[in-house]
Amino acid sequence: MGGRVTRDDVLKFVASGQAQTATPPLARHLQGEASLDGQETHVTVTPVRRMIAETMTRSVSEIPHAWSMVEVDVSGLVALRASVRGEFEPKLGASLTYLPFVIKAVVESLKQFPSMNASWGGDKIILKNNVNLGLAVAAPDGLIVPVLHNADQLSISGLAIAAKDLADRARTKKLTLTDVQGGTFTLNNTGALGSTISGPIINYPQAGIMTTETIQKRAVVIDDGIAIRSMMNICLSFDHRINDGAEGSGFLTAVKSKLQAMAPGTSIY
Repeated sequence: MGGRVTRDDVLKFVASGQAQTATPPLARHLQGEASLDGQETHVTVTPVRRMIAETMTRSVSEIPHAWSMVEVDVSGLVALRASVRGEFEPKLGASLTYLPFVIKAVVESLKQFPSMNASWGGDKIILKNNVNLGLAVAAPDGLIVPVLHNADQLSISGLAIAAKDLADRARTKKLTLTDVQGGTFTLNNTGALGSTISGPIINYPQAGIMTTETIQKRAVVIDDGIAIRSMMNICLSFDHRINDGAEGSGFLTAVKSKLQAMAPGTSIY
């Protein structure tokens, strides 16, 4: 009615049997031994979990984190993805997510802000000539960050195929040593877990990590009018030894501009 969803619409949809209850992500199944008093369960730390713990502790203890977030209107991106899914997904053999579009915006922005694609060298800042993007993946044994080497040289479709391959091999424990080495910046799609804002820990010794959050339709003010737009938060943690707020904000603004410029007609090849 007038473009709005009514009570009758909802009831008809439920009656059609198409409604599905969202299933929350499954937590890792932890097995351990009961304590002597039976009040606790002690879980032995796996080698992978120990490595994650040591890396995260080193990152937080050695890197002074700063954090920033911006809102992005991705209405055009949503329409672009919808317009190319029918053609592309049969070739990919899987759902075309928003991730490769974001990767494209991130790697192009890293070329504009090379100090974000860097590491701290004590008496020098080490700028990385190649953009090797780490992609955080929730694998069965814990978080793992396989790397898309030379990600700036791939198209959106190429990034989609490469990212899917890395994620699939990460979840099936088929990554090679090369797949997890040489990352220069990390991207984490926490929005896939329902997150709207997050403060990620930098993947040592990189200069930054960015998260993409859940896309939500929200009322926003445009030219003194209220419009319903698809909005997404992007959050950045960066090494304050290497970059200040100006560089962090500049990088996020660049990513935002590139994402908001995507619309039906944008080439993905």
